[in-house]
Amino acid sequence: MSIAVALILIVIGSVVFHFLSPWVMTPLASNWGAIDDTMAITLIITGIVFIAVNFFIAFAVIKYRHDPNRKAKYEPENKKLEIWLTVITSIGIIAMLAPGLIVYSDFVEVPEEAHIVEVVGQQWSWSFRFPGADQQLGKSAVKHISIDNPFGVDPLDSSGQDDVLILGNRLALPIDKPVKVLMRSKDVLHNFYVPQFRVKMDMVPRTISYIWFTPTKLGEFEILCAEFCGLGHFNMRGHVQIMPQQEFDLWLQTQPTFAASMLNNTSQLLSVAAQSGQELAQNKGCIGCHDFSGNSIGPSWQGLFGKIQVLADGTEVLVDAAYLKESILMPNAKMVKGYAAIMPPLSLSELEIDSLIAYIQEKGATQDTATQKTLLSGAELAQTKGCTACHSQDGTRLIGPSWQGLFGSLRETTSGQRIEVDDLYLKESIFQPNAKIVAGYPPVMPPPVLNEQEALAIIEFIKTL
Repeated sequence: MSIAVALILIVIGSVVFHFLSPWVMTPLASNWGAIDDTMAITLIITGIVFIAVNFFIAFAVIKYRHDPNRKAKYEPENKKLEIWLTVITSIGIIAMLAPGLIVYSDFVEVPEEAHIVEVVGQQWSWSFRFPGADQQLGKSAVKHISIDNPFGVDPLDSSGQDDVLILGNRLALPIDKPVKVLMRSKDVLHNFYVPQFRVKMDMVPRTISYIWFTPTKLGEFEILCAEFCGLGHFNMRGHVQIMPQQEFDLWLQTQPTFAASMLNNTSQLLSVAAQSGQELAQNKGCIGCHDFSGNSIGPSWQGLFGKIQVLADGTEVLVDAAYLKESILMPNAKMVKGYAAIMPPLSLSELEIDSLIAYIQEKGATQDTATQKTLLSGAELAQTKGCTACHSQDGTRLIGPSWQGLFGSLRETTSGQRIEVDDLYLKESIFQPNAKIVAGYPPVMPPPVLNEQEALAIIEFIKTL
């Protein structure tokens, strides 16, 4: 009986949660409302089956519960029941498959009047290419990719000379105009995804894939990579701006062409793009592994310029412009001690490299003096770094020891050692969380993403509890 009641409660709870859930789809901003409708039909059918099956099980558990005075009836087959189940199941499957096939048919049939735009993905940034006045994209190939030709456009193809190049993570498109998006990757698997447009597609190296849609709402929408592509995957973001046709035409006219970029050896291209070192760091995905906080995957840029770095082989090197340039073009030539050789080489021009180095030098120099002013309080850090998910402040037992009354107390470790919780122990527990585990708690705390100042701020906060 308890099993039947549990099944009924699970069904009722699931239905109530569905209607009261705060998690909903993003607002639709394209012509692909049919995809939402298909998902709704599938959810309704599977929901009905879920409710029916669980209610039937609950009914069977109650009606046919154990009775010593009742014997089971042997019935090896029931053709009438089998026919009903086959028919109902077939109808349900057809009802789910048919809308999807209809939508897929529309999805692969691109309207003849659709505009063309090419999306190029690489770790961890986006770039875009529009056809010029001839409305034809020039041929491209991996063998043509270089610092001066990042898109790999064939310089001998006349149709590619007027192609419009967008070196950056910001794309513009006209509203209410169908657009066919051609996609290719320069390195690993990526996936071009704008949630509001409802369509997405993998970008496979050496393969051209495509999607199409018609933007229906003005505004700015975020571009995401929906395929894990390395450590900087989370930072592979961009934006697409949907604007009126006239405004889009004016924007497109201000962008450089392939011929202009080759003529001036990318100088004109960079001047038009007007990318500062900060924009380059964002667009090229550098800040996915390097930042000015001191807790990044790669060496921090905070106070980096002019610093003496210890390399993996024990030698020391002065961080100057020459060293930074070498590290950008050949990232694994001189590895800093304590960091993995995972940085991919970047295809940057001399101007871009100089701009990026200037940004590291200027921003890193001012960051040191601003650290104390911008440092979050210990309480704020404990919240933003996720500490409070495992450590309570009111004595409540969670995954890790509560911070209430922790400082100054005596604790027993899993090895049987009794230790006093002081500044040194707390600092060791933050940076080497599994060195001395308190008895009764699992060794599940991950290494922190904190610098020393942030750790000290959290320790001071713990003392107040």
